[in-house]
Amino acid sequence: MPPRVAVVLFNLGGPDSPEAIKPFLLNLFKDPAILRVPALVRPFLARIVAKARLKPASENYALLGGRSPLLGLTREQARALEAALPELEARCFIAMRYWHPFIEETAQEVLEWQPDEVVLLPLYPQFSTTTTGSSLSAWRKEAARIGLVAQTTTVCCYPTEPAFVASTVALIDAAWEQARAALGPGIKLRLLFSAHGLPEVIVRQGDPYKWQVEQTVAAVLSHFHRPDLEWAVCYQSRATPQSWIGPSTEQEVERAAKDKTAVLVVPIAFVSDHSETLVELDVEYRELADSLGIPGYFRVPAQNANALFIGALAGIVRTARSVGPGLVTLTGPGNCPADRRDCPQCCPRMAA
Repeated sequence: MPPRVAVVLFNLGGPDSPEAIKPFLLNLFKDPAILRVPALVRPFLARIVAKARLKPASENYALLGGRSPLLGLTREQARALEAALPELEARCFIAMRYWHPFIEETAQEVLEWQPDEVVLLPLYPQFSTTTTGSSLSAWRKEAARIGLVAQTTTVCCYPTEPAFVASTVALIDAAWEQARAALGPGIKLRLLFSAHGLPEVIVRQGDPYKWQVEQTVAAVLSHFHRPDLEWAVCYQSRATPQSWIGPSTEQEVERAAKDKTAVLVVPIAFVSDHSETLVELDVEYRELADSLGIPGYFRVPAQNANALFIGALAGIVRTARSVGPGLVTLTGPGNCPADRRDCPQCCPRMAA
């Protein structure tokens, strides 16, 4: 009999109705991995930040019909991944951090299914304490609480995993050709690799996310060859008044306008469409580009259920099971630098 393997897909989650937007934001900012303030003041401050974010978030989700498409797209990925693992009795479970299905709900479903093995697979290619780290911590606590005991393999990250890089390159290549066909021959085209930002203090404390994003970009560029290629890494979705890592995507769009070059935006840290791709990239930054007179604004599709990406995830599951149980990272020839102290491979505290 093939092994009975539960593959748990972690993602952020998103509101499923206009009424869910406020509690979704509260859940987000109550997370100690997100709002790093003393526990006594966090609930109070979370309400303040969530209230400040409610109006712009509601406007964004209104453009998407009042709800996030993330859960539906993740379900498509889950069904496709199950089909891509025919040698296993695999079932994919979805565990969202800040809205249904919550990690607590999913852990109970996995317990009732009684798997032989569990593979924890974040839909975040690059590790951050604010995303994968937060989800894994919540999963461990809940699994212990309900007595979920099974051989478990945890995928830490896969920023330079070859099949993931190849699927990304294929999407960029197709979008590049379409963009070039729409532009005049004398107009330059620049790649903007846009990732979700982080407060600078989190990176200074040792979070490996920014370093891993840069490693993904380097791996992609090693396979995407164009004469005199111009490119930049930038960061979007600033949510608090703190200083965030940069340059911002907005700054790079403004720089492209000054240089009179078109841009092709690559959502390099997002593997599913949601408000940050469908609204921020497709609406807000497009409007900015148009207002500044940029000769062309284009966007590479997110991975979603793209066959190459699903094949990459299936390969990651197979590799992780062959190496595990325990913590598995797919960062190419080496792990994160020693100064990235919040990398689970470098820090036993994060891996525990």
